[in-house]
Amino acid sequence: MIAGAGVVGICCALALRRRGFSVTVVDPEAPGSQTSSGNAGGFGVTEVMPLSAPGLLWKVPGWLLDPLGPLAIRWRYLPQLLPWLWRFVRAGDAARVAHQAQALAALLKPTFDDYAPLLQAAGVADSLISEGALTVYRDRDAYRRDALEWDTKRAWGVRCEELDGADVHALEPALSPDVRFGVLTPDWRNTVDPFRLVTALAELLVREGGTLHRGRVVDAESVDGLVRSVRLEDATRVALDRLVVAAGVWSKPLVRRLDSLDVALESERGYNTTLPAPGITLHREVIFAERKFVASPMAMGLRIGGAAEFAGLEAPPNYARCTALLQLAQAYLPGLRTEGGTQWMGHRPSTPDSLPVIGRSPAKANVFYAFGHGHLGLTQAATTGRLIAELACGEVPSIDVQPFAVTRF
Repeated sequence: MIAGAGVVGICCALALRRRGFSVTVVDPEAPGSQTSSGNAGGFGVTEVMPLSAPGLLWKVPGWLLDPLGPLAIRWRYLPQLLPWLWRFVRAGDAARVAHQAQALAALLKPTFDDYAPLLQAAGVADSLISEGALTVYRDRDAYRRDALEWDTKRAWGVRCEELDGADVHALEPALSPDVRFGVLTPDWRNTVDPFRLVTALAELLVREGGTLHRGRVVDAESVDGLVRSVRLEDATRVALDRLVVAAGVWSKPLVRRLDSLDVALESERGYNTTLPAPGITLHREVIFAERKFVASPMAMGLRIGGAAEFAGLEAPPNYARCTALLQLAQAYLPGLRTEGGTQWMGHRPSTPDSLPVIGRSPAKANVFYAFGHGHLGLTQAATTGRLIAELACGEVPSIDVQPFAVTRF
């Protein structure tokens, strides 16, 4: 059984089914309808740099005070968030950053090899844009301030092409003349419809013999150190041989019940607006480095998204964040039309060190964890699924999963 029908859970289910397991995916919502449905669609194989880095701490006060800034915290939630924040700050130590980048690079390298057969079989291989991603700056000095990030990427084999203003505008004429420098990362790809992609993978799973079931796993019954059944929210009990927890940020209470661990996992709430008639054309995802937001061309329009808000799972969305992002976008994309947009908020399952949790439960030998992928769930899902299948078959995983252990926090 897999708890969670986001892109990670569906990819785990496909990998297990293709290794001969009977598979049931349980989720209270339709496949891909949560974070998987409204993200920016990026396959960010270039993103080997963890979010916490040396010097980041000193930028945070300015971000919090800026109404258009990339970070917001609901102050009532701060006491609950403090343990996670402390771990996040510690993860920005230079030695830890190097270790985390190495682990991310290993996990990202096989992304397209692992995805290719799934996308082909699901009939959505044609939904990817292979034009790379363009990161833009106001000037070269701003780029130099991000030297650690770009040096780290190059050290792990990421192709980075520096562009002057003329070259940037040749690629994306809709950008403001104020953009005078950019970096093209040609290995990045995008899907024009992440929800369609996950839905197609879920339909593939059903065609290949898997089962989808609506429900929420709330508890588990163990015998001799093995989970033998789970209880759903409606009191239904379901017997199982193995359990994969891939429920995104909702995995945290399950880990507490299964392993008595308070895993460092928080909802990093992201916001976006999809504009059906933006009045401009972008040919690839554009990342606005200084203001920490992105613009992604989608089948249904242009998606303007980003920002990070920490407010837990229960607080209502603050769609003023969407409005702020559109204001920022208009400064960089002067021809942008913002009428008729659809606003969205999703819960990124984020860990302090930017590494997902992938591996076996320390207490229950037939329980496996696959959650906490943060901004890179879509990117890392197929490889995560393969690793979970290898572990479930008793094999030595093809990537060292020790850096992703649930016990590291």
